[in-house]
Amino acid sequence: MVKELELTLRPQEAAESALLRKAVAEKAGVSEKEITEVRIVRRSIDARGRLPKVLLRVNAYTGERPEYRYESEPRYGDVSGGREVCIVGAGPAGLFAALRLIEAGMKPVILERGKEVSERKRDIALLNRNVSLDPESNYCYGEGGAGTFSDGKLFTRSKKRGNTQRILETLHRHGAQDEILYEAHPHIGTDRLPEVIKRMRETITGCGGEMHFGCRVTELLTEGNAVRGVRCANGDLHEAEEVILACGHSARDIYRMLVRQGIRVEAKGFAMGVRVEHPQELIDSIQYHSRVRDKYLPAATYNLVTQVDGRGVYSFCMCPGGHIVPSATGEKQIVVNGMSASHRSSPFANSGIVVELHPEDLTEYAEHGELCGLQFQEDLERLAYTNNGGGLQTAPAQRLADFVRGRLSPTLPESSYLPGLISSPLHFWLPERIGKRLREGFAAFDRKMRGFVTNEAVAVGVESRSSSPVRIPRDAESMEHVQVSGLYPCGEGSGYAGGITSSAMDGEKCAEAIARKYGVEL
Repeated sequence: MVKELELTLRPQEAAESALLRKAVAEKAGVSEKEITEVRIVRRSIDARGRLPKVLLRVNAYTGERPEYRYESEPRYGDVSGGREVCIVGAGPAGLFAALRLIEAGMKPVILERGKEVSERKRDIALLNRNVSLDPESNYCYGEGGAGTFSDGKLFTRSKKRGNTQRILETLHRHGAQDEILYEAHPHIGTDRLPEVIKRMRETITGCGGEMHFGCRVTELLTEGNAVRGVRCANGDLHEAEEVILACGHSARDIYRMLVRQGIRVEAKGFAMGVRVEHPQELIDSIQYHSRVRDKYLPAATYNLVTQVDGRGVYSFCMCPGGHIVPSATGEKQIVVNGMSASHRSSPFANSGIVVELHPEDLTEYAEHGELCGLQFQEDLERLAYTNNGGGLQTAPAQRLADFVRGRLSPTLPESSYLPGLISSPLHFWLPERIGKRLREGFAAFDRKMRGFVTNEAVAVGVESRSSSPVRIPRDAESMEHVQVSGLYPCGEGSGYAGGITSSAMDGEKCAEAIARKYGVEL
């Protein structure tokens, strides 16, 4: 027999199995001996009161303990002789599209400009040590996409787009920890996600799919208004009547390639700002209302949003117990992002704090047409580089209270950013449409979280890759490009997702659309 129960517990009660079992037995009205297993279905933290509580939904079993059953059971067979579908990009959209195509009996051929995940680790280590930047293998490019080395967060508000549980279960099958199946804000961690990605690749190739690394697409092959394949920088041609374009939000050369070939793209809203880092102890004390965090509680997080002059200012990709990382993809760029390992044990907490921008805000970039936002991004990244003292990936930074008050920072606090920081007047050189809104936004955040604006915190420039400034338009039903049949714009890079889970769901949707085209229902 199984009983589903809702419990509100102290952190220690939720963390220790003996205390949890006792609480479950009392709630269920049975003896502890009768309970054979307690299976967590959902867990979240409620820190609104003076003492934080853990909210649990559990299944309590009496009698025989059933094996865990996934909600969905994928059918991965041999597709080596199946219809080939070309996928540009091995991020979550591309990988999950490939797995779904295999279920449809089709053969995915993935072309990834970067390297496989273990080789990518070595290039990232060199980048972190401020030794060198490989423009094809970095935090944005390579197997697994940008999310592989920037936290592995799986939370999404896009549940209407598809089955989030399918995505979580697929990751779990490939080695992700049990907690992602029930945490309110699931998270794998950059230390564990690379192995999950590797196992997904092994599933794809083990079924007869193909993965080609070092293949940067430079031309879309078309005949009339239909796609016929792609050409890569190394000269390789890959013929296919269906191409899923899952290139990620930093593949600026892909956008320029489409414009050059007369294939329609559109400017869209995006966001830019800075990454802010606090001591994790400070965020814990604000959120948990205590000077010392209970050892049974996770590193505290936050989610902040306000409106300034008609534009949103909000936190993005908050990384408790994390690190700030260099995420540029080209020379003379400074781009920062955040990541956390699975245990979130760093003494620092960081988050992007970004300002919403619309194409109409960029009138001085009108000559760049649909790529106005892309050009604005690039210009700000180069501006950050010119203000970094010429130190490769050394990033310009300013103490947070100094930034808000428009004062220079003669010194900077300790930081997790390995290439190093240099004091720079961000308040002076950030464009006013961003800098002014950030300063007012921080003041509003300090009213919500007293102590948020402090010189113990540091603002690091620039957070510029939170989303794509370009959308590649597609038909809502067929999922094909509005102009080129057989071309399936997909994921975050095409403007249809915002993170690992929503990108994975979008990849599955594109694969399902191709399957329907040939009479295969999944």
